[in-house]
Amino acid sequence: MTHHHFQPQTYWNSFGSHPPALHIRHGDTVITSTIDASGLDQAEQMINSGTNPQTGPFYVEDAAPGDTLVVHLDALAPNRPNGWSRDVLAPHILEAFTVRGLPASNKVQWDFTADSRTARLSNPPKLLEQVAWPLRPMLGCLGVAPEDGQAISSSTSGPYGGNMDYRGTLAGVTFYFPVFVPGALLFLGDGHALQGDGEIVGTGIETSFKVQFTVGLLKNHPIRWPRGENAEYIFTLGNARPVEEALQHATTEMLAWLQADYGLDTQGASLLLGMCVEYEVANVFDPAYTMVCKLPKSILKEIRAG
Repeated sequence: MTHHHFQPQTYWNSFGSHPPALHIRHGDTVITSTIDASGLDQAEQMINSGTNPQTGPFYVEDAAPGDTLVVHLDALAPNRPNGWSRDVLAPHILEAFTVRGLPASNKVQWDFTADSRTARLSNPPKLLEQVAWPLRPMLGCLGVAPEDGQAISSSTSGPYGGNMDYRGTLAGVTFYFPVFVPGALLFLGDGHALQGDGEIVGTGIETSFKVQFTVGLLKNHPIRWPRGENAEYIFTLGNARPVEEALQHATTEMLAWLQADYGLDTQGASLLLGMCVEYEVANVFDPAYTMVCKLPKSILKEIRAG
């Protein structure tokens, strides 16, 4: 159970079987940093010119295809006093008659309070001058190397995770990823100080982060799509386009989880999902959309108690 303090020297703009940045083991904790989606670091220096530069990959000893990588996010916080976002809704989420009247999307700046609890727009539009926006730091990108030697752009997502832009990717949350290659090769990046569901302006408040995470390993425990849990829910994530395909992946993964780990048959799992499921639209901006399928832990406790 080692604590590693890791300062990145190289960043990647794809999820793939790149040379490991650091070797770690089951139970190890890593304290590291990320740069923002445009390549700006803590000092606001441009050190990467690609999209969504990733810290990593972290090679987890003994991880092999067919295992599940466990990633607990211990702490997430901006490590500089400002960030940026876009300022106009993405055209494809609006009806066509509205799109014709949209202004150009511009980059706007945000300033954080000293305790990084709230942000204010540097040049706010009318009626937003006094708004203090409570920060909710999250990672836009989290995932492992995909199978078959692929290197897939960090602008999208898939069964390996990636740029899911799920606003529930918060400190205190545990994620589970299928392992496709030896060492799993974990990547993280694209810190958002705040973002609404769907990432519908194409960004959150983009900034650089300090990150602490702890890894675990479930041997011989295959899953097909990312899973996770927080204090109140278990959840699964499906990444695809159109959005109904992403929903299908997330729901199928939840069905498999309920059957394999909770002992429910198809009828029982179907009834539970039919009456208790909750969905979140995590991302409808990127090449692959992300849907989240959630179940309250309260109802699952009743099942196990029975």
